[in-house]
Amino acid sequence: MFFTGALLCWFLGSRLVSVKPLSIEPVVQYSSSCKTRSVSNINTLKVHVPIKSLALEVLVRACENDVVTRQYGEVKVYWGGSLGEQIEFLAKGIADVILTKDNIMSALMAESTHSYKPVIGYPAYSAFFISNTEKPTLSKSYFLDKKIGLLDYPTSRSGHILPKSALKDLDIDINALDITYLSSHQALRERLASGEVDIIASYWSDEDEVRFSKNYITPIADNVSGSKWYLKMNNNNTDLVCALQGIVHQIAQSRTSSYFDKVDTYWQCEKAPYRFIGEKNGAK
Repeated sequence: MFFTGALLCWFLGSRLVSVKPLSIEPVVQYSSSCKTRSVSNINTLKVHVPIKSLALEVLVRACENDVVTRQYGEVKVYWGGSLGEQIEFLAKGIADVILTKDNIMSALMAESTHSYKPVIGYPAYSAFFISNTEKPTLSKSYFLDKKIGLLDYPTSRSGHILPKSALKDLDIDINALDITYLSSHQALRERLASGEVDIIASYWSDEDEVRFSKNYITPIADNVSGSKWYLKMNNNNTDLVCALQGIVHQIAQSRTSSYFDKVDTYWQCEKAPYRFIGEKNGAK
């Protein structure tokens, strides 16, 4: 009996010793990178955003930015909309720059733990079910035979969380519905306009009145807080925060949606010394 017990202890001990340490590499598998002009600089600026198209826009502009070039030899962007990915990047402080919701940031206490500060954000908005042929009715029978378009990243409130919550409140089994998951709000609109889906869930912008009728939208929720860009500021790197604010502002102005063109800036970057002016005072 003693021999058997000793042998068991040896076996378990050898198994434990052979266990490899946990890796702190991010779980997301989708990424792209570029080299800046500072070829000898070994530092990498790590950025995480939910959407691939936005990630690639940030990548191009960041690698061309003078401030980023002075401080980094490489920019690497990751994209993926799952909550698990955002938690991975925030909880461990992997992302230098991240686009996320303020409730996720608060829940993980990432602002105090890793010194994340808001740089620029999108305004509050309303979420809707949008149709092309009739006003959607919030009833179980209405949705059961409809083709529905939702966003394929679970952290989107207007395109994923809120519509699913509304459908569950109607006692509808999500798995029983005909749902098409798409990669962007624009893709949702394209499918709705072509008739490939009957209803989408999204925000409403002024440009939508060109293709759709405001009579055919049904509110899901009002005053939904927009996403914010955060920068990990372990030091007072105000040049970088203002460079990032400028990059995001340029991207917002290049987009066709009036919603994304309206951004709230949280830093005074017009003249030195650059300084944090807060989320309320910085709104524009």
